[in-house]
Amino acid sequence: MPKKKSMTVRRALSLVLAYVVLCLAGGVVTSLFFLPAVFGANTVARTITPSLQVEGIDFDVTSLPQQSRMYASDGSLIATFYSQNRVVVPLKDISDYMQKAIVAREDRRFFEHSGVDVQGVLRAFVQTYVAGGDMQGGSTLTQQYVKNVLMVQAREDDDPIGEYHAQEDTIARKLREMLIAVQMEKQYSKPEILQGYLNIAQFGSNNLYGVETAAERYFNTSAADLNIVQSATIAAITKNPTKYDPSIEENLEESQKQRDIVLGLMLDQGYISQAEYDEAVNTPIQDTLDIQSVNQGCQSAGDAAFFCSYVTTKILNSEEFGETEEDRRKLLNEGGLDIYTTMDVNANSAAMQAARDTIPPEDLSGMEVMIAAIRPGTGEVLGFGINRYYDATDAAATDQTKTSMNYMVDQVDGGGWGVQVGSTWKPINMVAWLQQGRSINESLRTSTSYSLSSFNCNGYSFANTTWHVENSGGGTVSPETPLQGLIRSHNTTQASMASQIGLCAIADAATAVGYHNAPATAMDVYSDNSFNAPMTIGSVQASPLTMANVYATLGANGVACTPIAMTSVTDKNGNEIDVPDANCHQAIDPEIAQTVAYALNQGVVTAGGEAATTQLDNGRKTFAKTGTNENTYMLTAGFVPNTVAAFVAVGDAQDPINNNFDYKTINGVYHSNWYGMYIATPAWKQFMNTYLAAINAPIDNDYGQPAARYLTAGGVRSSQSSSDADGASDEAATDETQSADQ
Repeated sequence: MPKKKSMTVRRALSLVLAYVVLCLAGGVVTSLFFLPAVFGANTVARTITPSLQVEGIDFDVTSLPQQSRMYASDGSLIATFYSQNRVVVPLKDISDYMQKAIVAREDRRFFEHSGVDVQGVLRAFVQTYVAGGDMQGGSTLTQQYVKNVLMVQAREDDDPIGEYHAQEDTIARKLREMLIAVQMEKQYSKPEILQGYLNIAQFGSNNLYGVETAAERYFNTSAADLNIVQSATIAAITKNPTKYDPSIEENLEESQKQRDIVLGLMLDQGYISQAEYDEAVNTPIQDTLDIQSVNQGCQSAGDAAFFCSYVTTKILNSEEFGETEEDRRKLLNEGGLDIYTTMDVNANSAAMQAARDTIPPEDLSGMEVMIAAIRPGTGEVLGFGINRYYDATDAAATDQTKTSMNYMVDQVDGGGWGVQVGSTWKPINMVAWLQQGRSINESLRTSTSYSLSSFNCNGYSFANTTWHVENSGGGTVSPETPLQGLIRSHNTTQASMASQIGLCAIADAATAVGYHNAPATAMDVYSDNSFNAPMTIGSVQASPLTMANVYATLGANGVACTPIAMTSVTDKNGNEIDVPDANCHQAIDPEIAQTVAYALNQGVVTAGGEAATTQLDNGRKTFAKTGTNENTYMLTAGFVPNTVAAFVAVGDAQDPINNNFDYKTINGVYHSNWYGMYIATPAWKQFMNTYLAAINAPIDNDYGQPAARYLTAGGVRSSQSSSDADGASDEAATDETQSADQ
């Protein structure tokens, strides 16, 4: 085995000579070692170093990955997103103490050298190879900035080999850094380089980068307001971000020691006075800290997490934020976005509270309470409520109180398959009826049996079989008007209406007011699994948000909007990014919206209809409809004109068939047969009253003025033969969805 060569003084000096000669790339520089005053090396280096063009490297501080921030409509922070937790700030917004502390700690001759500190290089090599001490780098702030930029760029390019080479402990890497550093000093001023370093350096163990984020993390302040002690504490961290991070309790002693070293350097270099030094070193580090959370993403958003997940999914699905989902995710995590959302803190809080008050998360029934709220006439989603805690970790798989599934939205937006909406659909039938010029007081013959062919329309035809449909208590009531059918929530009257105007009229009306199905593969109302006769009594799968939006159209004088979650987004350079448009438009005749609203209020709520229990506080005019989908879902929907529309669904969103409401004890209350008014209505009413009180919404009871042409009474009309009316039900509690006989 060959004998290991020992390090000789001659070999060490040869390495030093080669190192400096190569890094400064000029033969004349070798003579500098023989100059009596080594300080002169820096001045000479400025003039003799050849030009070196560095291709493909962007040293612009604004190009650094930055955290994105999501805000509620009142400007409060919901969540942050980042691959590197960084907020870039200009040098003018970084305190003078912080600038001096980092120069004192990292590069005392920063303002003298030309990118490479020859004295530092000599000292490092003598210490490392001659004296046999620890490895010394001799890096300037400029070199460290270069190293960090190369590492960031390699990560951006998904180049792990490049990232490794950017930080490997070799002379080759040092040479490259030096060459680039010298060229940088020709292109950028010292303040620009200092600004870049202070924004790119790592200042903590929790993926913490840049002084602005460090100031917030450790002291709950801004970089502009950092004092002497705080600046010295942060400047000390970058030498070893894990070991010197003061937020870690076991690091406190070492963190204070390193802080005091920085304070000593600041004193020695004339940056602070003796009195300032004495006061600072006598201040215990733990007395200066105000540690803030560094949790990121929706996981850290608390009760706003479900809304947060809706917004992030919207971003990832929207081409405005990039061509591919990967591009959009990168923009969210690195683009320094300021995302201003429509979430109303009062609405979201009220919805979450109402959901959990109705059925506590730990309730053995396993039922979900799902609430969605939207502002009529704007499309602005105000908030979501669910009796669960947001958790996107594996813990949610075995804990019924936790979930990351937003059941309140469509499948494409991160939700599920939706809920069968039951009788809350029936106002849509009324819209379609009025669009055909019919009256809400027209007397109709009803039946318990309808030929499916009677629903044919516009080229759509159905099998020549019979649909058997009854009211909640069985049988039918004949004759009955559409208004009475809505008040009593009678299924047979809905079927009679549809058989006369055709199912297409109802599907078109549904689309006009903002309805679509929740499943991603069948969102069109004309899809096979929804476009059938039972549609008329709510046997469709829709998200609570979609149904809230339908009622918002009725509460906005017929103006329909696409739900939106964001009002504006700006990137790290302050440029506006287009956000999805609400596309608000007059979807149905205002007279139709007013007449349906009249029917919901005068008939369904105030005239002893099945939604009488929805009446809101303080005599506020109430427009609402309850529903029950057999024994699987309990529902309530309604609106306050131009203020808020909300939809509540209660059921087991994961397994509604096997976990139904029959003979169930929920939140300490037992019913053999549950109805929407027992559980969904109280949740809806609590949310509405709480939110309206929180925003001090004025009471305006003028809405819901019917058009005279839709009130004219008519004779008995029906395209069906008369059927017996045995078992007629005026029960004001519920409806029952029936499937067609095959």
